Amino acid sequence: MVRRNEMKRILVLLGITVFSIVLLFPQDYKGRARLTGTITDESGQPLEGVSVKLVHVSLNQGFSVVTDSEGIWVASWIKGGSWNIDFEKVGYVPKKIGVKVKEGVGNPDVEIMLEKVEGLSLTASLKEKLDLANALYEQQKFDEAITAYKDVIDEFPDVYIVNANIGNCFFEKREYDQALVYYLKVLEKDPENNEVKMYVGNSYSNKGENDKAQEWYNKIDFADIQDVYVLYNLGTDFYSASKFTEALKYYKKAVELNKDFLDALYQLGLTYLSLGNNQEALAVFENYLEQEPDSQRAQQVRGFIEYLKK
Repeated sequence: MVRRNEMKRILVLLGITVFSIVLLFPQDYKGRARLTGTITDESGQPLEGVSVKLVHVSLNQGFSVVTDSEGIWVASWIKGGSWNIDFEKVGYVPKKIGVKVKEGVGNPDVEIMLEKVEGLSLTASLKEKLDLANALYEQQKFDEAITAYKDVIDEFPDVYIVNANIGNCFFEKREYDQALVYYLKVLEKDPENNEVKMYVGNSYSNKGENDKAQEWYNKIDFADIQDVYVLYNLGTDFYSASKFTEALKYYKKAVELNKDFLDALYQLGLTYLSLGNNQEALAVFENYLEQEPDSQRAQQVRGFIEYLKK
């Protein structure tokens, strides 16, 4: 099932304090890991003042940091495991990703590009309404958030992208048919929106309609996907459906874009193994072991290597 950390919200923040760190929860999330990242706009220029909210999935605890003038953010002394990360800045389409963090090893840098919100005039009234709706979403008051987002669209019909927020609310409620209605409203206006296409695929996947899910995943323009986590998630969807040839191209591209993305590297090795490409699998697993020789997974990788060499 696709989880909340794989969904993106179209949100607008009202205010950001540069370089501030705001604790959101108790600090059980503290550990020995470090995670860094860079955020740029579509032209490759660094974005200052982006809010980066990190939440440890199993602990439901986290904190926020803000990018500096170089678009860089740093999260130090954090616990290993799965983290949800939201990236938000006024005037830009927010992004949500999931990251697996490991302690005792170097974690790959998180490189994010945010797109400008086209044709959206952030009037005081619009910002106020969006802020209210976003707050309700964050509090998981999804029915109230749906009403608030609908109020935004009623008053500002050009902000059709907010239909994706409504879809996300229904998705969280596991009302996937209703989620599809609102995702498709966005695609009527913006048929090339790859993110929303992925949401449609996720909805069908969670409904158990895997053929329909794969049909929508296949509509996503592969050449346009530069987000390694989107590539990894799509690869995993295909791998889970035993469509290893399709999974292979997504994992390969994820690793090409980020050679230190060890989860993608591991899955790439498994995919080669599933396809019977033993020499390629051996090379990938040996590469993995060079980068992470001491983890629990490394022992399993050594087993694969021993098997493949025989």
